[in-house]
Amino acid sequence: MSVVLLTGGSGFVGRQIHKHLAARGHEVRLALRPGAQARLAAGAVVDAIVETDDLFAETPDWWAEACSGVDAVIHAAWYVEPGRYLDSPENARCVAGSFALAQGAREAGVGHFIGIGTCFEYRLPSRHLDVDAPLGPATLYAASKVALYHMLAAWHAKQGGVFSWCRIFYLFGEGEHPNRLVPYLRGCLEAGETARLSAGTQLRDFLDVAEAGAMIADVIDTGQPGAINVCSGEEITIRAFAERIADGYGRRDLLEFGAAQVHPSDPSSVVGICNAIRSGHARRQG
Repeated sequence: MSVVLLTGGSGFVGRQIHKHLAARGHEVRLALRPGAQARLAAGAVVDAIVETDDLFAETPDWWAEACSGVDAVIHAAWYVEPGRYLDSPENARCVAGSFALAQGAREAGVGHFIGIGTCFEYRLPSRHLDVDAPLGPATLYAASKVALYHMLAAWHAKQGGVFSWCRIFYLFGEGEHPNRLVPYLRGCLEAGETARLSAGTQLRDFLDVAEAGAMIADVIDTGQPGAINVCSGEEITIRAFAERIADGYGRRDLLEFGAAQVHPSDPSSVVGICNAIRSGHARRQG
C-alpha cells in the first residue's frame, strides 16, 4: 500500500477521499490547519497529521520535509468560501502555494502528484465534455485551475513523476454546504415548505461526492495519468433531478418551478464523458 499525503482532508471532497484511501489500507498523512481534525470523516483512520497555519504560504523546502517518505500526493485543498471564491484574488495565492507543494513533493521523491480541477475549466456550455474538449474558463477560480494544470503538467514533464488532474463536476452529498441545491431541496421537503426553483431546464452531470471520493482514491491504485473527468457521464435536467429527490418524500407538489431566475452566467449544459479507470479493472500504469 502507498503512503499518501492529502491536503484538504477536512473538506467536502477531501473527507471522502480520505475515507476511501483509509478503507483500502493506504497510509494517509494529512496536511491540516490546527483544529481541523474535528471535521474529518467519522471513523476514518488518521496515520499522521502535518499541521500548518496556511498551507498556501509554505515553501517548497517545508513541503519537501512534510513529504519525506511519501509515495503520492493528493492536493484537494483550495479557497472555496461560498459567494466569494469564484472571482477572489485568493485563487492566485492557491496557484502559487500549490506549485510550491509540487516542487517540494518532487524534491522529496514523491512519484505521483494528483491535483483536483473543475469542469468549469472547459468552454461551456457542452453536453459532451471529454478531457480533450476546449478549455475556456469564465471565472478567476476556473482560470486559476487551468493555469495550475498547465504549470504542473509542464513541471512533471521535465522533472519526472506521474501527474494526474481530476476535474470534478456537480457533486452532492454528505457534508454539502446548506445553500446548495440538494440541501436546500431536502430542507424544504422535510419542513413541508415550498422549494422555489428556476424552470430547471439546464442539463447537468450530478455525482454523489462519496463516489467522487472513491474515483479519486482509485487514481492512487491505477496510476492513471493526465486529465480525468470525475463525473457520472449521465445528463439530467435540474428539474428531473429535483423531482427525483422530491419523489423520495412523496412531495412533488412542494416544487415550484419558474419561481427563481437563472443566473446569466449559468451554462445551459455541463455534461461530462467519464474516462476514469476504476481500480480492480486495470493494471497499474507507470
